[in-house]
Amino acid sequence: MAGYPPTIVVRSPKENPKKCSILPLKGREDMLFFNYPLTRSFDWTRYVRLAPDAPELSDADAERGLLLIDGSWRWAATMSDDFLVAEPRSLQAFATAYPRVSKLGTDPREGLATIEALYLAYRILGRSTLGLLEHYRWADEFLRKNGLS
Repeated sequence: MAGYPPTIVVRSPKENPKKCSILPLKGREDMLFFNYPLTRSFDWTRYVRLAPDAPELSDADAERGLLLIDGSWRWAATMSDDFLVAEPRSLQAFATAYPRVSKLGTDPREGLATIEALYLAYRILGRSTLGLLEHYRWADEFLRKNGLS
């Protein structure tokens, strides 16, 4: 395996698995999936947590693991409180292709689907993106919108 810790995805139990953009990646060697609340402990100082309003993710973070909180924006904010020791990093100036509409108006306009955030983070960190978007219905639109195709 590579010289960095595995990517950890912590999923909200309130999320519908049928609408989950990242669940098809479960079973990959470089990723671990857990339901929230997490019952296992990790050394979060070796991780960066993708979060809005944080310093931008860069290749300087390449040796660290990624922590992704997978849930609605409302639940993700609450869940993140349990992982504050993992330094936050953001993905700025990217557009989502995921066609969602929050009933409560809690989705940030620039909010990405979890699979989109993972793809961009792996690109920035110099990790292989092979197969990440294979099952993502809006992959072509996402890549086009962000000048990545």
